[in-house]
Amino acid sequence: MYGSFSAPLFRTVALAFLTAAAAQAEEIVVAFGAEPTQVEPTRATAGVDAYFVSLFYEQLLNVSPELERVDWLAESWSFEPVGDGHVLSVKIREGVKFHNGDTLSAHDFRFAYERQRDPLSRAAGRFRYVRDLVVRDDHRFDIVFRQPDAAFVPWNLALWAIPRRHFEAVGEAGMQAHPIGTGPWKFVSRKPREELVVERFEDYWNVGAKPRAKRLVIKIIPEDTTRVAAFKTGAVDWIDAVPPAQVGDFEAMPGVRTVSLPGPNNLYLGLNAVDPRSPLADVRVRRAVAHAIDTDAIVEFVVHGQGIRTAQLAPGSVGYDAALTPYEYDPGLARALLAEAGYPRGIRVNCYNLTTPREPNIKEVGEAVFAFLGTAGIRCRVHQMEYGAWINLLRGASRPTMDGIVSAMWGHGLPADPTDAWSGHLHTAADNWGRNSYHSDPAFDRLVEELRTTMDPGARYRLASRIARLKHEQVAGGLPTYRPLISLAWRDTLRFRPWPAAGWRSMYEIDLAP
Repeated sequence: MYGSFSAPLFRTVALAFLTAAAAQAEEIVVAFGAEPTQVEPTRATAGVDAYFVSLFYEQLLNVSPELERVDWLAESWSFEPVGDGHVLSVKIREGVKFHNGDTLSAHDFRFAYERQRDPLSRAAGRFRYVRDLVVRDDHRFDIVFRQPDAAFVPWNLALWAIPRRHFEAVGEAGMQAHPIGTGPWKFVSRKPREELVVERFEDYWNVGAKPRAKRLVIKIIPEDTTRVAAFKTGAVDWIDAVPPAQVGDFEAMPGVRTVSLPGPNNLYLGLNAVDPRSPLADVRVRRAVAHAIDTDAIVEFVVHGQGIRTAQLAPGSVGYDAALTPYEYDPGLARALLAEAGYPRGIRVNCYNLTTPREPNIKEVGEAVFAFLGTAGIRCRVHQMEYGAWINLLRGASRPTMDGIVSAMWGHGLPADPTDAWSGHLHTAADNWGRNSYHSDPAFDRLVEELRTTMDPGARYRLASRIARLKHEQVAGGLPTYRPLISLAWRDTLRFRPWPAAGWRSMYEIDLAP
């Protein structure tokens, strides 16, 4: 009879349907708003790269959801003065496997150290005071410092676990195409600008953290409306960068859970104060920029309150001083300062704006900033830039040079410490310093160097507070604006606990609900 099934055919179709349903039930689909430029951790160039890097690769320490440092690949460690320097002694866990089956050893960290101290590495500056890494045996090594570096430990001991023998066999291109680490997720495939597919790593060392879900599919959906639609239609189960204007709507959705957490980035305006021909080399012009922008209004209306206003640092940061307040919005004073500096008719500058949603509504924030500047006589020639071009422009040695004002950001970490950030955009650009710096002042250089080598927590806090106040007075190393809140949403069919790695986008604890 037409339309009827024979019993064997019915069983075949039913089995195929159940198999497909079971496979789907083992899969989680998430959506990120931005895509990394690098997957290999020793060549990572920016915070977005951590979105993918944190899936595969791990460090000696980690930071828990409670913002406490926990031993990770390091079973134990100590950081002690020895002679005129310090020695960081590390014992790594035994039996940790890479995704290709190789066993992690101290020699892998030696290899990672050699790659990360290379000037091509963004992390090279974090090794500025390191004399050497000495392997003691397969599970022990020492990092020998010429002098103490208080910023080394906050960056999770600043070393990634990468498989030396495999890396030497396939090269950097091979590792970019097929990353292999020790993390909970194992690479399957990638379509740039579209998706990344990973699967559960069955031999993951942290057995209690191994997910029940077999596969994780990460979609790259930069457009807010498209990403939100994908969530609402059920195409994805989890999204990052919930648009600020829609956070309340997501909170009211049945069967949906949301969270808004402080991001690791401090946003600021980079100002080229190095070029003596630039008006921004004059502190009065930089103060005019500060008074020209109504940042409070931008936080309220452009990011819908999803931001923590900063004078220099956010609460909880090393060096935070509640008595230090942001510059008051006063366009009249801004125009007066321009006139005092010799620009009664105002100035015209190049202004560079990030369009990729690295942070919520970042494109619109930049456009609002530049509009405020224009009303005070600081007229912008706006250049809209996607993430890769923007990252390159930020670098102090880049071509073309950032010759005006740029909407910028730098990770201070969670918990927050400005030492690395100030080493990068306040210290004068020099060997292993000032990678994104458009400021040059020997007094600030000495203070930043002192901050890096001051180990006592109380003394570090007081020194950081002093630098923050001086930096504020001089509008040096850029003009801080706010720290964004990161809003995430997921269905209650998932069990998700946000870890701070990758700006709370870490997939350490994402799984199917019991």
